[in-house]
Amino acid sequence: MREGFHGPNLAYVLEMYEDFRADPATVDESTRDFFERWSPPADGAEGEGPPTAALDKALKAARLVGAIRSFGYAAARLDPLGITAPSDPALEAEFHGLSEEDLDCVPAGLVVGRPVGGRASSVGEAVDELRRVYCGSSGYDFTHVRATEERSWLRDAIESGRFGGKLGVEDSRKLLNRLTQVGALERFLQRIFLGQTRFGLEGLDVSVPMLDSLVQAASEDGIGEVVMGTVSRGRLNLLVHLLGESYAAIFDLFDRPGDPEEDGKWVGDVKHHQGARGYYAGETQGETQVFLNLPPNPSHLEYLDPVAQGIARASQERREEPGYPERADEAALAVLSHGDASFTGEGVATETLNLGRLPGYTTGGTIHIVGDNQIGFTTEPWEGRSTSYASDPARGYEIPVVHVNTDDPEACLAAMEMAYAYRKEFGKDFVIDLIGYRRRGHNEGDEPSYTQPKMYEVVGEHPSVRELWAAELEKRGVIAEGEADAMVEEVWDKLSEAYERPNSSGGPETSTGQPHIPAVDIPETGLATDRLIELNEALLRRPDGFNPNPKLERILRKARSDLSSIDWAHAEALALASLLQDGTPVRLTGQDSVRGTFAQRHAALYDTRSGEPYVPLHHVPHAKTSFAMHNSPLSEIAAMGFEYGYTLGAPEALVLWEAQYGDFSNVAQPIIDQFIVSGQYKWGQKSGLVLLLPHGYEGKGPEHSSARLERFLQLAAGENMRIANLTTAAQYFHLLRAQAKLEDNRRPLVIMTPKSLLRHPMVASGLEDLSEGGFRPVLDDAEARERAESVQRLILCSGKIYTELASSDNREEAADTAVGRIELLYPFPEDQVRGMVEGYPNLRKVIWVQEEPKNMGAWAFVEPRLRELVGGELPVLYVGKPPRPSPAQGSAKFHKEEHAQIVHSAFKGEETFEKAEAAAQTKQSRAPEAS
Repeated sequence: MREGFHGPNLAYVLEMYEDFRADPATVDESTRDFFERWSPPADGAEGEGPPTAALDKALKAARLVGAIRSFGYAAARLDPLGITAPSDPALEAEFHGLSEEDLDCVPAGLVVGRPVGGRASSVGEAVDELRRVYCGSSGYDFTHVRATEERSWLRDAIESGRFGGKLGVEDSRKLLNRLTQVGALERFLQRIFLGQTRFGLEGLDVSVPMLDSLVQAASEDGIGEVVMGTVSRGRLNLLVHLLGESYAAIFDLFDRPGDPEEDGKWVGDVKHHQGARGYYAGETQGETQVFLNLPPNPSHLEYLDPVAQGIARASQERREEPGYPERADEAALAVLSHGDASFTGEGVATETLNLGRLPGYTTGGTIHIVGDNQIGFTTEPWEGRSTSYASDPARGYEIPVVHVNTDDPEACLAAMEMAYAYRKEFGKDFVIDLIGYRRRGHNEGDEPSYTQPKMYEVVGEHPSVRELWAAELEKRGVIAEGEADAMVEEVWDKLSEAYERPNSSGGPETSTGQPHIPAVDIPETGLATDRLIELNEALLRRPDGFNPNPKLERILRKARSDLSSIDWAHAEALALASLLQDGTPVRLTGQDSVRGTFAQRHAALYDTRSGEPYVPLHHVPHAKTSFAMHNSPLSEIAAMGFEYGYTLGAPEALVLWEAQYGDFSNVAQPIIDQFIVSGQYKWGQKSGLVLLLPHGYEGKGPEHSSARLERFLQLAAGENMRIANLTTAAQYFHLLRAQAKLEDNRRPLVIMTPKSLLRHPMVASGLEDLSEGGFRPVLDDAEARERAESVQRLILCSGKIYTELASSDNREEAADTAVGRIELLYPFPEDQVRGMVEGYPNLRKVIWVQEEPKNMGAWAFVEPRLRELVGGELPVLYVGKPPRPSPAQGSAKFHKEEHAQIVHSAFKGEETFEKAEAAAQTKQSRAPEAS
């Protein structure tokens, strides 16, 4: 056969022909006419002339149809400003060697299929219909979706017109009224507060009625909560029109702000970062009253994305039963709005997309709205991204995308309807690329024509979507002439009255109030011995027929059967098991955290024959709640942000995020800075998130030695968190239990967890250490206390360096020296440290020893506090490494020698180390001269 009549093309035609022979009714009328005049050629023959030529045209027409379906969005009318001229030659008949007359000769049913093929008699008519559907004011981008069922569903939904169409009279008027409210608020704020930053919504006004329709659909389906993670742009409009905040309350944010409390414990945040929680302010047809959760946002673009996802996940889960929590997609819906420049530019956005289908993080499908202003601050798209569309990062995650022109509000509402239906059908994410513009500068005080003169010349002349929709409704006869102007005047009068006669009561629960931050009390957390024994036996129990790894089982039984020597991971397992009995849900996530980076945890065991997991913490006797654990993706920003959000949605749970190595948390610094350490002061948000950060210098190089303790201590103020560097398993046990009991006084906990010390005998604790008392912020030197009168030198330290000091031969010889440990660095345990110092009446000096360089670790934090504590009566000295730009050296040999020198100097005289270090530096500085 001639070229083009082979493979799937021929197979498709022959299959349709066989269906026709079996039952002519299975194909449409035009295809029946074609097959009545044609028969397939014999093997090796080229077939009859005219029919074969017709088939050639049909195959070319099929390529054209496929191109329109796959890439029609490239020629869609998406730019409301008309600056971009869309085109794609592959969408034209000529590109495929066809004329318009050729298209009229080919039966539609032969190449188009249903539903369009069933409505058109020829391919020409079908192509016209497909161009109307795929190249209008909406562009559909979904060929990257691999699942055939989903692609078929999307194509059928698009071509059948299931979503969209003209609105009825009542809905048309509602839409006009909403657009009037949205636009009037923005223009009123611009007039009254000229030049003040608000990140207005003008140009993307239609996003508010789109969210209205989403909440409406949620209400009808019984979804009780919608979590809206939104950027600054348009946030004030959402507070008013979705959450019911009063106009007067919004005006208060501009020129009648409240003052911080006198004690300085409330800092607050700017108006366009404010969040709120409350029931939807509009009317819904469904029976379910929808609760809206609009968490506050920082200016760090897109970093709210994973936080909102974590809140939604927590709202979807029921944690009342042992095992993994039960999750229901219908319990909460997440919707995220993004900026066009930030969606492609910020890695956290794609990290969050990656969470969408992961078992530990999915929320059953998130609806994303990319607010495409076609400019990022002053940066053109071609300067800020290497993709054709702002939404293109979603394509890599097989998420369908609808690009839609904001000047067509009916198309925008149809896109939202499709997005919700897709989420409902498949439980997956959906992206709406809302292509609009920005009416004013980036922040209202900015003049955009300085950098985009041509664009803003067009923007200045372009009517708003409200004006366009009003004109369309007048044309349709839905409203009378002048009626739209009357709507504007009515809203304007309400705004004016609210400004002149403020009354800001009756709004939603906002997050701007002063947080309650009392001093941290540490409760008694000891557990009865018989209860600990029972828990331990349960954790070692295996179900009948389960085949654990024999090597691992021997190790676990040997290590964990001995309650006289409980190591770090063993103490953790007992602490978590006890909390499950107490009714505290636990969620533990991180990179390889199920096993543990250092093969220490083994929270799940795997059957050697079936590979099926068994989780001992799911079988704790008398457990009252759930235990969830998940290996996270190789992500820090999104993973940590998600867990922070989860703590906001599930305040009763103990949530732990573990870094593979402590310095991995560096990558999540914006989450730490913008949420974890400051969220309570800025927004009144209380989080009990626990960060487990492996920290310790073992001579393995600069990376993975330091969790950057100094950064957390620098961020510590106002008791915003607790920071610990522990030295015993019992201390870890008690601190976890104490964290779970904070309840109303929640705040984050940062623990510098060990690496080499995980199985170190000096870290192990006995059963009585877990059964008695609680966490102790300071550990004194028990041996030295017995000879307190002879102690003249007090060494203070924190964390792993203690084991090096305590195990040194120098310690036995230094009868005049005591070694104390500060386990809780923040809040600084001043009273306990003072008590330890005063317990040595003949003390002559206090020495701080650390393994980190002098400009890192805790020294800069503890030095002024120690000096104030001793009141100038004793010298406070430092023994340790000098300031360095890198956390640790790369030579294991040099590390060992240096640490030995530090320990020796700590006991024998701190000046010894200083002299040795000075000599080394002098030698190094002279080395080039010698060479």
